[in-house]
Amino acid sequence: MIKPNSTDQTSFEVMGIQTRTNNAKEASGNGEIGKLWQRLFQEGVLNQIPDRADEFITVVYSDYATDWNGDYSYTLGSKVKPGSKPPNGMVVVTVQSGKYLEFVSATGPGEKVVPEVWKQIWEYFHVPSNPQRAYKTDFERYAPSDPGDLQGHIFIGVKP
Repeated sequence: MIKPNSTDQTSFEVMGIQTRTNNAKEASGNGEIGKLWQRLFQEGVLNQIPDRADEFITVVYSDYATDWNGDYSYTLGSKVKPGSKPPNGMVVVTVQSGKYLEFVSATGPGEKVVPEVWKQIWEYFHVPSNPQRAYKTDFERYAPSDPGDLQGHIFIGVKP
């Protein structure tokens, strides 16, 4: 069982491309998240984001309908300076301030290491004595690197 680091996060904005999905759809092999990542690289989305605050690829999970079984919005892009205006086809979402648990993936191909760490995250939150998820905003950060050699930092918002 992985042991997450607890961190207090101030709010920040992320600009990028967005889809609405759920975990059942993603697990079916016909999900939206892989398609969004393809667009990110094929269309050079990161280079179209104005006012980037850093070089990291940032993912935000937001607008949860319920819990891990429900629909959510998945935004893929980059952290931007406050008040940045998105170009057509992009959105800005705010990561809420609060307490987060940081889970760090192994380093390797993104399509392998990210689902593996998410399985460990789900197991972690199924233990009743562990903190409860807040289901407000969660986010992932990836250093710009070869997609075959990624390490994800996944931050899950928890109830105080």
